[in-house]
Amino acid sequence: MAKVLNSGSVSARRAKAIALIKAGVVHSQSDLVKLLKKAGFDVTQATASRDLEELGAVRSRSESGELIYQLGTTVDGSIARSMPLPSDLILSVESSGNLAVVRTPPGGAQFLASSLDNSGLENIIGTIAGDDTVLVVSKKATGGADLAKELLNFGAGAKRGSAKRKAKK
Repeated sequence: MAKVLNSGSVSARRAKAIALIKAGVVHSQSDLVKLLKKAGFDVTQATASRDLEELGAVRSRSESGELIYQLGTTVDGSIARSMPLPSDLILSVESSGNLAVVRTPPGGAQFLASSLDNSGLENIIGTIAGDDTVLVVSKKATGGADLAKELLNFGAGAKRGSAKRKAKK
């Protein structure tokens, strides 16, 4: 399946920046500019700087001792405070074929879809979010039921405890 890039989208650019940061290849703002340009994005150093700030990325030492940008390590917790936890967003999950439909509180679908898109869950091709519903597509043709279970575990992993969530086939 071909992957088409919307290089004019701020969300697409930031998603690519997140992937590059998570890969550990961004050592400086100029690195990010070069890598994003190589990926087809028209970006300046000022734009890269704003993106890094918005994402809450900070420079810190990697395991090998080199300075790299990393996510989720900001002192003020900007990403953590701005995004609800998946455990607060997953009310129920239903599955069919290779799809899982996740119900969220009103207004929660976009947050959950973004969280799932950046979760690293390997069975997910992608998500489509409305206001209170997220459609999650599995890589396997009949993987919807397994994906529903994985999504519930993903939500439970963020915060143990809520008995409100349920999976339906």
